Amino acid sequence: MAFRNGLASLLRPEDSVLILIDHQPYQLANLNSHDPHIVVNNSAALAKVAKVFNVPTVLTSVVADRGGRIFPQITDVFPGQEVIDRTFINTWEDPKVVDVVKEIGRKQLIMAGLWTEVCVAMPAIQAAGEGWDVTVIADASGAVSVEAHEIAIQRMIAAGVNMMTWMALAAEWQRDWARAQTAMSLNDVMLQHAAGSGIAFLWEQQLLNTPVPSTAG
Repeated sequence: MAFRNGLASLLRPEDSVLILIDHQPYQLANLNSHDPHIVVNNSAALAKVAKVFNVPTVLTSVVADRGGRIFPQITDVFPGQEVIDRTFINTWEDPKVVDVVKEIGRKQLIMAGLWTEVCVAMPAIQAAGEGWDVTVIADASGAVSVEAHEIAIQRMIAAGVNMMTWMALAAEWQRDWARAQTAMSLNDVMLQHAAGSGIAFLWEQQLLNTPVPSTAG
């Protein structure tokens, strides 16, 4: 397997497409690899980052009439966008999804979903085997156990899939803080979803805008 390295291996927003898979109530109910609040936060952040960089995003669910609709924290980012509902467990076996991605015409596939060991691993491994450049956002995904999540990640890495977190992806897409057209919008996402980093930034702004006490007697 070829090593993934060099500048050209980094992700670029103009070459990326995001696929969000099965962020639904049924899957969340048996999510035990992460705090469920974290996965909802991180998947919403990932969706918003894609919106900031104009990265086309495919939303897909599985048997939504029984498993529930995708979290509104995600769908609200893309108002009016169709969610592709499937019966295939493996997203990449559903031609409705694959045809949309092929029509977009980008080769860097970014995936996240529930559960990691099933609905993320299968399409990631298949797409990687077909020559796509596949990255899974591990902290916007989750599994029925810590073991299931970790084994799925190991399995995907062995198949040539790249692993990242949502903040790492955001930084890689931004690449240079001089890119002002996205820097401030990305900063807003960080304030809402990056917890300690966002709060620290607000504190920094508070300190910078606090007048120096007068020393006059």
